Amino acid sequence: MVKKLTKREKYAIYALSGAIILFILFQFIVFPSIDKRKRLKRTLQIKEDILSEMMTLKSDYDAIEKRTSLAKVRFENREKGFTLFSFLDGLTGKARIKEYVTYMKPSTTVQKNNSYKISQVEMKFKGLTLQQLTTYLYMVETSKNMVNIKRLSISKTGKQEGFIDAVLQVETVEK
Repeated sequence: MVKKLTKREKYAIYALSGAIILFILFQFIVFPSIDKRKRLKRTLQIKEDILSEMMTLKSDYDAIEKRTSLAKVRFENREKGFTLFSFLDGLTGKARIKEYVTYMKPSTTVQKNNSYKISQVEMKFKGLTLQQLTTYLYMVETSKNMVNIKRLSISKTGKQEGFIDAVLQVETVEK
Protein backbone atom coordinates (compact mmCIF):
# COMPACT_ATOMS: atom_id res chain seq x y z
CA MET A 1 0.00 0.00 0.00
CA VAL A 2 1.80 2.86 -1.30
CA LYS A 3 0.71 6.11 -0.07
CA LYS A 4 1.03 9.19 -2.16
CA LEU A 5 3.73 11.51 -0.94
CA THR A 6 3.15 15.13 -0.48
CA LYS A 7 5.18 17.71 -2.25
CA ARG A 8 7.06 18.48 0.90
CA GLU A 9 7.98 14.84 1.44
CA LYS A 10 9.07 14.50 -2.20
CA TYR A 11 11.37 17.53 -1.83
CA ALA A 12 12.77 16.13 1.38
CA ILE A 13 13.49 12.78 -0.33
CA TYR A 14 15.08 14.57 -3.30
CA ALA A 15 17.17 16.74 -1.00
CA LEU A 16 18.25 13.71 1.06
CA SER A 17 19.06 11.74 -2.12
CA GLY A 18 21.07 14.71 -3.43
CA ALA A 19 22.92 14.99 -0.13
CA ILE A 20 23.71 11.25 -0.18
CA ILE A 21 24.91 11.47 -3.78
CA LEU A 22 27.05 14.53 -2.94
CA PHE A 23 28.44 12.75 0.12
CA ILE A 24 29.33 9.68 -1.95
CA LEU A 25 30.76 11.88 -4.71
CA PHE A 26 32.97 13.84 -2.30
CA GLN A 27 33.91 10.87 -0.12
CA PHE A 28 34.90 8.49 -2.92
CA ILE A 29 35.93 10.77 -5.81
CA VAL A 30 36.80 14.36 -4.82
CA PHE A 31 38.62 13.78 -1.50
CA PRO A 32 40.74 10.86 -2.78
CA SER A 33 41.80 12.85 -5.84
CA ILE A 34 42.76 15.82 -3.62
CA ASP A 35 44.72 13.49 -1.31
CA LYS A 36 46.42 11.89 -4.28
CA ARG A 37 47.37 15.30 -5.62
CA LYS A 38 48.85 16.28 -2.23
CA ARG A 39 50.81 13.00 -2.08
CA LEU A 40 52.11 13.57 -5.61
CA LYS A 41 53.20 17.12 -4.73
CA ARG A 42 54.93 15.86 -1.59
CA THR A 43 56.63 13.07 -3.55
CA LEU A 44 57.70 15.54 -6.23
CA GLN A 45 59.18 17.87 -3.60
CA ILE A 46 61.09 14.98 -2.02
CA LYS A 47 62.42 13.90 -5.43
CA GLU A 48 63.47 17.50 -6.20
CA ASP A 49 65.31 17.69 -2.87
CA ILE A 50 67.06 14.40 -3.62
CA LEU A 51 68.02 15.64 -7.09
CA SER A 52 69.37 18.88 -5.63
CA GLU A 53 71.44 16.95 -3.09
CA MET A 54 72.73 14.64 -5.83
CA MET A 55 73.78 17.63 -7.92
CA THR A 56 75.62 19.11 -4.93
CA LEU A 57 77.35 15.80 -4.28
CA LYS A 58 78.25 15.54 -7.97
CA SER A 59 79.88 18.98 -7.95
CA ASP A 60 81.76 18.07 -4.75
CA TYR A 61 82.89 14.81 -6.36
CA ASP A 62 84.04 16.66 -9.50
CA ALA A 63 86.04 19.11 -7.38
CA ILE A 64 87.68 16.23 -5.50
CA GLU A 65 88.43 14.46 -8.79
CA LYS A 66 90.06 17.62 -10.14
CA ARG A 67 92.19 18.07 -7.00
CA THR A 68 93.14 14.39 -7.10
CA SER A 69 94.22 14.64 -10.73
CA LEU A 70 96.26 17.75 -9.98
CA ALA A 71 97.87 16.04 -6.98
CA LYS A 72 98.76 12.98 -9.10
CA VAL A 73 100.37 15.18 -11.75
CA ARG A 74 102.34 17.10 -9.11
CA PHE A 75 103.34 13.86 -7.42
CA GLU A 76 104.58 12.36 -10.70
CA ASN A 77 106.46 15.55 -11.64
CA ARG A 78 108.33 15.66 -8.33
CA GLU A 79 112.08 15.04 -8.57
CA LYS A 80 113.21 11.43 -8.46
CA GLY A 81 114.64 10.58 -5.08
CA PHE A 82 112.73 13.42 -3.39
CA THR A 83 112.92 13.35 0.40
CA LEU A 84 111.18 15.79 2.69
CA PHE A 85 114.18 16.16 4.98
CA SER A 86 116.58 17.20 2.21
CA PHE A 87 113.95 19.47 0.64
CA LEU A 88 113.36 21.34 3.91
CA ASP A 89 117.09 21.50 4.62
CA GLY A 90 117.67 23.01 1.19
CA LEU A 91 114.93 25.59 1.76
CA THR A 92 116.53 26.70 5.05
CA GLY A 93 119.66 27.45 3.05
CA LYS A 94 117.71 29.39 0.40
CA ALA A 95 115.86 31.35 3.10
CA ARG A 96 119.19 31.98 4.90
CA ILE A 97 117.93 30.64 8.22
CA LYS A 98 120.02 27.48 8.48
CA GLU A 99 121.88 28.74 11.54
CA TYR A 100 118.57 29.16 13.43
CA VAL A 101 117.61 25.48 13.09
CA THR A 102 118.01 23.73 16.43
CA TYR A 103 116.90 20.29 15.27
CA MET A 104 115.17 18.43 12.47
CA LYS A 105 113.48 15.10 13.35
CA PRO A 106 112.28 13.03 10.41
CA SER A 107 109.67 10.26 10.75
CA THR A 108 107.56 8.15 8.41
CA THR A 109 104.20 6.43 8.75
CA VAL A 110 103.36 3.57 6.41
CA GLN A 111 99.74 3.50 5.22
CA LYS A 112 97.90 0.19 5.47
CA ASN A 113 96.75 -1.31 2.16
CA ASN A 114 98.62 1.42 0.30
CA SER A 115 102.01 1.78 -1.33
CA TYR A 116 102.39 5.36 -0.07
CA LYS A 117 103.83 6.57 3.20
CA ILE A 118 103.49 9.85 5.04
CA SER A 119 106.83 11.49 5.70
CA GLN A 120 107.07 14.10 8.46
CA VAL A 121 109.81 16.37 9.70
CA GLU A 122 109.61 18.31 12.93
CA MET A 123 111.84 21.37 12.98
CA LYS A 124 112.71 23.82 15.72
CA PHE A 125 113.95 27.33 15.02
CA LYS A 126 115.45 29.49 17.72
CA GLY A 127 115.96 33.26 17.70
CA LEU A 128 114.71 34.22 14.24
CA THR A 129 112.46 37.10 13.22
CA LEU A 130 108.84 36.75 12.24
CA GLN A 131 109.73 37.96 8.74
CA GLN A 132 112.32 35.20 8.31
CA LEU A 133 109.83 32.57 9.50
CA THR A 134 107.11 33.93 7.22
CA THR A 135 109.44 33.80 4.22
CA TYR A 136 110.36 30.20 5.00
CA LEU A 137 106.72 29.15 5.51
CA TYR A 138 105.80 30.77 2.21
CA MET A 139 108.55 28.85 0.43
CA VAL A 140 107.36 25.56 1.96
CA GLU A 141 103.66 26.07 1.23
CA THR A 142 104.08 27.34 -2.34
CA SER A 143 106.44 24.62 -3.51
CA LYS A 144 105.10 22.26 -6.14
CA ASN A 145 106.25 19.26 -4.10
CA MET A 146 102.91 18.77 -2.28
CA VAL A 147 104.36 19.66 1.12
CA ASN A 148 102.00 20.79 3.89
CA ILE A 149 102.59 22.44 7.23
CA LYS A 150 100.71 20.29 9.69
CA ARG A 151 101.48 22.15 12.91
CA LEU A 152 103.16 25.40 13.90
CA SER A 153 103.95 26.70 17.36
CA ILE A 154 105.44 30.15 17.83
CA SER A 155 106.72 31.66 21.08
CA LYS A 156 108.68 34.78 22.02
CA THR A 157 112.30 34.25 22.73
CA GLY A 158 113.52 35.46 26.09
CA LYS A 159 116.64 37.09 24.68
CA GLN A 160 115.67 40.13 22.61
CA GLU A 161 112.54 41.91 21.49
CA GLY A 162 111.30 40.94 18.02
CA PHE A 163 112.79 37.46 17.96
CA ILE A 164 110.81 34.23 18.18
CA ASP A 165 111.21 30.50 18.57
CA ALA A 166 109.14 28.19 16.40
CA VAL A 167 108.40 24.49 16.21
CA LEU A 168 107.15 23.38 12.84
CA GLN A 169 105.80 20.03 11.66
CA VAL A 170 105.80 19.49 7.91
CA GLU A 171 104.46 16.46 6.05
CA THR A 172 104.15 15.02 2.56
CA VAL A 173 103.22 11.78 0.84
CA GLU A 174 106.00 9.62 -0.62
CA LYS A 175 106.20 6.28 -2.39
